[in-house]
Amino acid sequence: MTLASLTLSLGFATVTVAAEKNATPNIVVIFIDDMGYADIGPFGAKDYPTPHLDQLAQEGTICTDFYVTQAVCSASRAGLLTGCYNNRIGILGALGPQSKIGISAEETTLAEICKQKGYATACYGKWHLGHHEEFLPLQHGFDDYVGLPYSNDMWPYHPELRHLTKDQQQKRYPDLPLYEKNEIIDTEVTPEDQRNLTTLYTEKAVKFIDDNHAQPFFLYVPHSMVHVPLYVSDKFAGKSGAGLFGDVVMEVDWSVGQIIEALRRNMLDENTLVIFTADNGPWLSYGDHAGSAGPLREGKGTMFDGGCREPTIFWQPGTIPAGKTCSTPMMTIDILPTVADLIGAKLPDHKIDGKNIWPIVTGQPNAKSPHEAYLFYYGNQLQAIRSGKWKLHFPHGYRTLNGRPGGTDGLPTNYEQARIGLELFDLDSDIGETTDVKESHPEVVARLQKLGDEARADLGDGLTKTKGAGLRPVGRVK
Repeated sequence: MTLASLTLSLGFATVTVAAEKNATPNIVVIFIDDMGYADIGPFGAKDYPTPHLDQLAQEGTICTDFYVTQAVCSASRAGLLTGCYNNRIGILGALGPQSKIGISAEETTLAEICKQKGYATACYGKWHLGHHEEFLPLQHGFDDYVGLPYSNDMWPYHPELRHLTKDQQQKRYPDLPLYEKNEIIDTEVTPEDQRNLTTLYTEKAVKFIDDNHAQPFFLYVPHSMVHVPLYVSDKFAGKSGAGLFGDVVMEVDWSVGQIIEALRRNMLDENTLVIFTADNGPWLSYGDHAGSAGPLREGKGTMFDGGCREPTIFWQPGTIPAGKTCSTPMMTIDILPTVADLIGAKLPDHKIDGKNIWPIVTGQPNAKSPHEAYLFYYGNQLQAIRSGKWKLHFPHGYRTLNGRPGGTDGLPTNYEQARIGLELFDLDSDIGETTDVKESHPEVVARLQKLGDEARADLGDGLTKTKGAGLRPVGRVK
């Protein structure tokens, strides 16, 4: 319960009692799928309104340099929920319906951290850390779960399978299931069902807040949108004036507003930390069904900043500074240790990679990053490293549209393959990673190369065929 006034009538007297604030705050993480850096108002979107996110930013702190571990679905979620680089725990890429692996029972999730302190926990949305029962949320610290086990395009109606017969489509992908707890409650999610996914997740989240307002809780809302194929409810269809993508972002914004309103209605706003971020950048090949990385280079599927730097807002009135902008680099791996410190929970016994960033997000004087550098792996390749304003790319291949527009009406355009050599960028003056300055700063290159060597010894590197000593086994179907 937040600090609030409760009025009690005692005969003719009226007594006002201050309700005590919970010793530990509630935690809400809203995780959007495939959202570009410039897809919401606080980060530059102008073609459609996002009033609830605008207000969240006005009342909270915008984090302009906030990263995910990898620019792809399962890998990104693994980093968020375990506080580890996803390579360390064996989750790479995007797990599909044929996958036989998932998050290991030996890993500790953010939900399990919160369970130490008696938190109610729930996940409403896309899980994507393994669809077999041992990998689902209830086996990893969550009390409740409703959602899809993997991406909403992993079904017979995948955009690239439109030309095939139904039988041919189902050979590529089985029907898409919807889960409640450990049970499938809808064996065949339809396009009409997908139109209601954002509403479904939102209604579940609001009910969870209402039902658990008297105890601390952790709510994780990993939306299926704005991942293609795009679907929107009748509430927002055609409302943005900016096409289907704008309609879908408006509905996500509405969802954020519903969650914040539920917190306010239950007088929990001052005692709830809300983190809004995304799992990777825009899927640019889908063109008008994809978002925008704005000034950043490339998008989903690359470790240029357009793929892994996310539009992020921290919000807790009275605790998180209002109307502030923070440019200190941070990453999703830092959320778990930050929450653990905040609620007084014990960190896992095994190694994690994240560190406590609470002094930074609360604007404490002279707060500095606890990391010397962040690592940017794609798959098992160490492709880049960031330290302060510097980002060094190691030689690697990547996909690109090379300036071409993406597809239309939900169909993608093919990528080209390109390569980058050893290149250093000053992100303070060159946010788009366009100008290599390694010749002018050899000492920075040498320092970051040394950190890269240390990372390879720990986490390995497919580019140099280095085996890492710090890797742990992934979960496998028993």
